[in-house]
Amino acid sequence: MTTQFFNRDLSWIEFNRRVLFEGYRTDNPIMERLKFLTIVSSNFDEFFQVRVASLKRLLSREPSSTDISGKTNEQILAEICQNSKEIINKQYSELKDSVLPELAKHGIVYVQPENYTHQQESYTLNLFKQEIAPILTPLRAEDNVTHIAGSTVYAAFKLKMIPGIKTMPLTIASSKDAKNDDVIAIVQIPKNSQQIVFMPSESGNTAFALLEDIILNYGTRLFPGYTVEESLLFSVTRDADMGVDEDSGEQFIEAMEEVIANRNYSFAVRMLCTGTSPEILEYLKEKLCLSEQDVCIVNGPLKMENLAELAILDTTKEMSFVPWKNFNIKTRGSSIWNNIKRNDRLLYVPYESFEPITKFVSDAADDPKVLSIKMTLYRTEKNSEIIKALIRAARNGKQVTAFVELKARFDEQRNIGWATQLEKAGVIVIYGVVNLKVHAKALLVIRREEDGIKRYVHLSTGNYNAKTAKMYSDFSLFTADNDIANDITFFFNLLSGYTALQTMNHVFMAPVTLKSRILEMINRETQRSTPENPGLIIAKMNSLGHEEIISALYKASQAGVKILLNVRGICQLVPGVEGMSENIKVVSIVGRYLEHSRIFYFKNGGNEELYMSSADWMPRNLDRRIELMFPIKNRKCFEQAKKTLCSFFEDENNSHTLEQNGKWTPPQKTNGRSIQTELYESFQQQHEQQKKHTSTDFEVRRKG
Repeated sequence: MTTQFFNRDLSWIEFNRRVLFEGYRTDNPIMERLKFLTIVSSNFDEFFQVRVASLKRLLSREPSSTDISGKTNEQILAEICQNSKEIINKQYSELKDSVLPELAKHGIVYVQPENYTHQQESYTLNLFKQEIAPILTPLRAEDNVTHIAGSTVYAAFKLKMIPGIKTMPLTIASSKDAKNDDVIAIVQIPKNSQQIVFMPSESGNTAFALLEDIILNYGTRLFPGYTVEESLLFSVTRDADMGVDEDSGEQFIEAMEEVIANRNYSFAVRMLCTGTSPEILEYLKEKLCLSEQDVCIVNGPLKMENLAELAILDTTKEMSFVPWKNFNIKTRGSSIWNNIKRNDRLLYVPYESFEPITKFVSDAADDPKVLSIKMTLYRTEKNSEIIKALIRAARNGKQVTAFVELKARFDEQRNIGWATQLEKAGVIVIYGVVNLKVHAKALLVIRREEDGIKRYVHLSTGNYNAKTAKMYSDFSLFTADNDIANDITFFFNLLSGYTALQTMNHVFMAPVTLKSRILEMINRETQRSTPENPGLIIAKMNSLGHEEIISALYKASQAGVKILLNVRGICQLVPGVEGMSENIKVVSIVGRYLEHSRIFYFKNGGNEELYMSSADWMPRNLDRRIELMFPIKNRKCFEQAKKTLCSFFEDENNSHTLEQNGKWTPPQKTNGRSIQTELYESFQQQHEQQKKHTSTDFEVRRKG
């Protein structure tokens, strides 16, 4: 019997398999293949910190409960560990057997200690003595294993005292495992040191070693009077899915900082290790309360992400993708305000530059006619020009309100820092909403003009982050539409906490009206669909896992509605099943850019509607977060968005197709249509045309 729903976490693992596929592709440049391999490692690290940690906690409370796929928590955990180990083993095999040899052909050679030349051995030994050893701190494993920091690499040594040598004996590691004078010690690999060490090479190649290898190789010198019997490298992934007491009132920031600090020492979820040291491995498992299932032994760099540093060697970019520019397609005319009043404007990053968004906030900060700026902030970069503009606006006497979400996982500390700076500058800072994450991306500028107060709105599918806007594809809308401006005004007043919930007529907000509106549009499509005029739903998102939404899509499919879904990551919907979902096709594009935009199209009997949103169709987004879904009303913007959305189902080069068994069929062509490439070339052409027209303009000289 075919299941109605795939498991969420197992579906995510299949997404990581699609990322790994890009590391296999020999038509990708070698540095890009390496990058995709490192992404697999960082993805799994976060996955185990959050999802697997949460599942383990749930398993301890509800061992026999099942999810919507019908699997028990125990079954899910076992399959996660099995499938993730399979992918990680393939990842390391690809690195060792293909990627590193290909790098060597380009003159970049990874040298392991057993292959050091005399010159390299002399160099690394001297480096260890002079620069590395002084900053290392050997620790007794017995007292420190349970307190080691998460996501940090350690070297572990099984030591044996040399007979006849007088020395202060280290504490026995474990009484039941003690053999004569055997002890176990651990040494943290310094995080603040370069993890890649470049060495002299007699062949003229660029030879490099890993800091962890050097410390493991010469670590015996840290223990005079002992010999090293066994050794290995290991790293523990700890629980990062800890909540904060939302009722902590004025101490909320302090409570949030405590949660961040506790992440390093929460319960262990898994362990990665290298080497073959049965005694050390058993000892670590016992102390960390980990089972065989929780341990993954790898053959290669323990933190593969560190290899991303090798990209600096590709100075000519011959081993990477040809760089793509972020085009600034400027609207000709007068001020930014007049341009937005004249027409709505869609911005599509990273094909287009993020600069118009930065300029929008910066101009508002300096414009004497601007009275107020209101903005949500979920994730932003370290040196944010937008934050600087908000600070400047407040110092210029404008009323600035920032809704800063402190619960944005792994960005909490940065957001606390920004919030503190904003408050010092006089910005009204609101720290999200109790028990709900503010994930919506919205910006409102209020300006006094000759004919009265005018409001300008920016809404986005992605974060206000100039750094990720160079890698994540997201749509955003600039508009002065009064209906949308009214709704966004209500939205911000609601977030501030002193306005009763009012109906928003054009923009929909989770967890209040967004899910019901989506269900309403799916059901409308179902009811209006006929054999002569079948309905059509086209949707693009990061993840799909809401049971109610999926069930509604099944009913629509059974009514003859054609459904095209582009889902980058998790998809719990089962497509192509006769009598249930035969009219549903699901594809996923993994390419140069990370597909992040959420776009939803409904045919509506010919009266088409198209929305964009900050929300995926997941329970967390629709039921437990503050999210927005906004309409694209301007006809030109509508056609641009619809054309782009449809194009994602024509990709031949990067598109994977979901099958009934939960596996994804990879692209069958390596030289077929690449929609990301076509989009880039389209914006490049627009930019060239704009330059051409600009160059023919007459330059008028004016006095003074």
